[in-house]
Amino acid sequence: MTKKAKIGIVTVSDRASVGIYEDISGPAIIATLNDYLTSEWEPEYVVIPDEQDVIEKTLIELTDEKGCCLVVTTGGTGPAKRDVTPEATEAVCDRMMPGFGELMRAESLKFVPTAILSRQTAGLRKDSLIVNLPGKPKSIRECLDAVFPAIPYCIDLMEGPFLECNEDVIKPFRPKAK
Repeated sequence: MTKKAKIGIVTVSDRASVGIYEDISGPAIIATLNDYLTSEWEPEYVVIPDEQDVIEKTLIELTDEKGCCLVVTTGGTGPAKRDVTPEATEAVCDRMMPGFGELMRAESLKFVPTAILSRQTAGLRKDSLIVNLPGKPKSIRECLDAVFPAIPYCIDLMEGPFLECNEDVIKPFRPKAK
């Protein structure tokens, strides 16, 4: 029996702390993952303010305590002074995975010239992959379409749950056995 994957979804936004904010980015990630995945998975969804210590604490809780094999953040990746999601991610990760950010920026540049301002990144914390996405739902989907094919194999290599995908929507890359 396949282990049900837990996936953390973290929306980072200062507007979240004022109590009148309706998050559209986190639900866009959940909808995209529902499109991609055919295997069972459970979201651990939170909305938090742009505070580095809060982001770090949340990432640690989702990976170490809740057992998420994948944590996807949205927001806080731009050049504004309060955008600190990449710094929080780097602070809690054991190893960084720069190819994710490079590919997301390259993909986004096909649509907007300001993609060079984005600081998305990814890293590994113990047995978990953390991926930072931009904040707009359209950009979220574009970036996930670009990087998600590598994510199931990354989770495999970390001995996490086997993520099965709807190959009519997204085709994961897994090397063929020799």
